[in-house]
Amino acid sequence: MRIAIVKLSALGDIIHAMIILQYIHKNLENAHIDWFVEERFGDVLRYNPHIENIYTLRLKNNKLHLFEEYQKLKKFVKQHPYDLIIDMQGLIKSAIVARLIGRNVIGFDKHSLRESLAAFLYTKKITIAYEENVIFRNMTLVSQALSFKMPDILQKESFLFASSTSKIKPRLLIVVGSSWESKIYPKEHFIKIINALNVRTYISWGNEKERDTASFICHHTPATLLPRLSLDELKAVVSNSDLTIGADSGPTHMAWAQNRASITIFGPTPSRRNTLQTPINKTVDCKKTIHARALNKEDFCIKNIDPEEIITLAKELLAC
Repeated sequence: MRIAIVKLSALGDIIHAMIILQYIHKNLENAHIDWFVEERFGDVLRYNPHIENIYTLRLKNNKLHLFEEYQKLKKFVKQHPYDLIIDMQGLIKSAIVARLIGRNVIGFDKHSLRESLAAFLYTKKITIAYEENVIFRNMTLVSQALSFKMPDILQKESFLFASSTSKIKPRLLIVVGSSWESKIYPKEHFIKIINALNVRTYISWGNEKERDTASFICHHTPATLLPRLSLDELKAVVSNSDLTIGADSGPTHMAWAQNRASITIFGPTPSRRNTLQTPINKTVDCKKTIHARALNKEDFCIKNIDPEEIITLAKELLAC
């Protein structure tokens, strides 16, 4: 059975979708799975043994690229027919990509989407509340699409793989960045956490602004600044880390995907929706109701989260 998965972006969302691969493989051993993704996120998928091919697209912020990529897809699908296409993104853009790949497309129904028009391009639609946990939504969509029983997600196997191991072995890995300014935890709070824990600490960063933040933290703590890492290198470092602490962002979610301890700090996004807690994966949030359909990028409640709460949790996880 040839299956195409469409999940274009962003990094954390792709990670939360990748959990479905191991369960497709367990229930359909002969399934051939290809994945369609935005070019800059392709490396997070690489080396997963359950993906046959990764097809990268350039659809972000460029109308010319958009037209070129759609034309390329039209030619591609004539030579690579799929039995089933699953749109796990649920946007109009991803629905168009899915429909160009083939006719038998499954996705969420219009009531389960942020962009409800996408549902009109699907041949079969699955209902699950948009406000539900994203990982549970992904598993529900795929298990119903492929007619297998919903698994116990908390028993998952690690599903991120790097091309090689890393010599960097942090007791504590700090992720300073995120996609929104309001999702970033204050650097002064991170300084307090690092100094209180007093363990071998490394700090990762993804752009120059984050590098400046990371450098500031290193100047006021014994932490070590990492070089800029590729996604492949970052996967390897996270897999070596005893504990990762960071905001609601892809690098922090890597720890959950690799069954490594983590604390994810949530500001203006709902913690119950955006990850699953386990005995070693904890969340800290603003202690208020966040509505998934009405996110406020100007809500900086994350600044009010007491670092002492994170320090207490971190000590417990590092002692495990």
